[in-house]
Amino acid sequence: MGLNPQQLAAVRHFETPLLVLAGAGSGKTGVITQKIAWLIEKQHYSPQSIIAVTFTNKASMEMKARLKKQLSPKQMRGLTISTFHRLGMDMLHKDGAAIGLRKGFTILDQGDSASALRELIREANSAIEERDLQNMISHWKNEFIDPAAAAANAVDDRDRVAALLYAKYNELLRACNSVDFDDLISLPVTLLREHTDIRDKWRGRVRHLLVDEYQDTNTAQYELVRMLVDKFGALTAVGDDDQSIYSWRGARPENLMALTVDYPNIRVIKLEQNYRSSQRILRCANAVISHNPHEFEKKLWSDLGVGDMLRISVCKHTLDEAEWVAAEILTRHYQKDTRWGDFAILYRSNFQSRAFEQALREKQIPYSISGGSSFFDKVEIKDMLAYLKLLVNPDDDTAFLRCINTPRREIGPTTLGKLGGHARNRNCSMFAACHDLGLETVLSGKALHRLQRFANWLTLTADNAERGDVLDVVKGLFEDIDYKDWIENQFDSPPKAQRALQNVEELFSWIERLATDDDQKDQPLSDIVRSLCLHDMLSRQNDETEDNQVQMMTLHAAKGLEFPHVFMVGMEEDLIPHRNSVEADTVEEERRLAYVGMTRARHTLTFTRSRARQQFGETNACDGSRFLDDLPPDDVNVIGELGGDNAEQARAAGKDALQGLRALLSGD
Repeated sequence: MGLNPQQLAAVRHFETPLLVLAGAGSGKTGVITQKIAWLIEKQHYSPQSIIAVTFTNKASMEMKARLKKQLSPKQMRGLTISTFHRLGMDMLHKDGAAIGLRKGFTILDQGDSASALRELIREANSAIEERDLQNMISHWKNEFIDPAAAAANAVDDRDRVAALLYAKYNELLRACNSVDFDDLISLPVTLLREHTDIRDKWRGRVRHLLVDEYQDTNTAQYELVRMLVDKFGALTAVGDDDQSIYSWRGARPENLMALTVDYPNIRVIKLEQNYRSSQRILRCANAVISHNPHEFEKKLWSDLGVGDMLRISVCKHTLDEAEWVAAEILTRHYQKDTRWGDFAILYRSNFQSRAFEQALREKQIPYSISGGSSFFDKVEIKDMLAYLKLLVNPDDDTAFLRCINTPRREIGPTTLGKLGGHARNRNCSMFAACHDLGLETVLSGKALHRLQRFANWLTLTADNAERGDVLDVVKGLFEDIDYKDWIENQFDSPPKAQRALQNVEELFSWIERLATDDDQKDQPLSDIVRSLCLHDMLSRQNDETEDNQVQMMTLHAAKGLEFPHVFMVGMEEDLIPHRNSVEADTVEEERRLAYVGMTRARHTLTFTRSRARQQFGETNACDGSRFLDDLPPDDVNVIGELGGDNAEQARAAGKDALQGLRALLSGD
């Protein structure tokens, strides 16, 4: 790619630490990949000595794809491009034994972690909410607050109980040779802090560290970077304080400024030329974000032309707003031959999507919702897949922990902690430990009997799965564990329970199709499980792949993406800025969120809002978002402000477009 002077300077600077302030659409991914290639080709760095870290699999895959076009396979060999959590996992695989992890440790996802906490709360007879406890523990781990410190800082009984459960949770994780998502960052930091030999080994390996989206780092991630990079600072940090929108995840935009303190000799290069949006869009985005305080001043500019006027459509109510947007999309699609996939509808909160889904469906406009719940994310599907995984691999401790009390078998965290400790001492899986004669030295009575009964049942079912009809075995498993009764007791309404059971039936139908596939008849259960898991991973990748459908997503989910035509909907006070942010005096982040949404647009940007919105059965008047007041009047057209019925106008335009299409198809 051709580099502008600022981009070229960022690529070639490596003598001191570097902070690249990369505005939206300024080509930061190209700068990172070009810099990696330049270090390898021109400065003769070994690929093994370079680590590039970002936040999403999609971003790391894009970087790898770009570099494969620039470098030979030999030059790529050993190069690390990964997410923070993948890097942390690799570090724990290599050196985790120093802090008590043994090989084959398992990673609990959020659902598995929540299940463990739920059992701990139940055993402690505590009234604390499971989600609250999970958030508290996540915060403590990211801020390096151990259970003892959490207890010492407790201000009330609730905090003290939470700290106690935090300690028990960590004990359970260690006993089960498991880690959770936050541990993948905090434990590598502990490893590097406490073991100077391991820290020196990693610092000796890392000749240059590149970090993308630095404004999204939390305390733990910042410390991991600091531990990996010595005082000489072989570091390139790329970020934009105007796009920091994840404080609820612990992101600290002040980490950008902290770099100037930790590395006084750091150089700052600003990338301000935008290669995405028209001048009008950038003018308006700059006007909105200018009201925030800035440690680093910058202003995006573009040479892509002035572009279309921005529009603000003022609608009567929520349904009118959705109808207007759908009709606008339909009209532009047929009159200007615009692809469905070129449109994006962005909103602040997920509940806003419902009216737009209805309006798009009525007009037969294809759409997809990013961030929606995957089939494989449903609790009942995760439960059944965990059982299937355990049947083909009884040593899968993560699946074991999910299945052991689903449905509940009265096997509590204390029992599981002792089982995990015994498995660790025997260097075996938790399932294998259930059959170990020595288990009687740590467990007895009902606890021992329940574990052994579960393990014996699992062994028998696994044997049947190898010899019998796969679908019969799977359905027999469903009956054996009384999963139907369990589901009916877990959901707060019969319709929800029925939908969950229908999802399980759909999974069974899928298994039957795989088992009777014409090309691969009589597939063993292990192959079927692998096929399902692969489909899960591929479907998640496909969720991130733009198709020829209108894209609907939250403003948070839109970060890093771009679309030719963007509709930012629900531009009202209490939605954006959100009421909680106004009350908490954190409107600055809401302003950054609006800025992120605006800078997703390439050609056209349309805002919509309603004069009235229905919530909780009541219809309330709405005020336009304060961010709309910041837009330069000369760059904006307002539609419907004087009371025009936008939906009626849109319907008429939509009908004209459809009639034109029908005439074209009929040859009239």
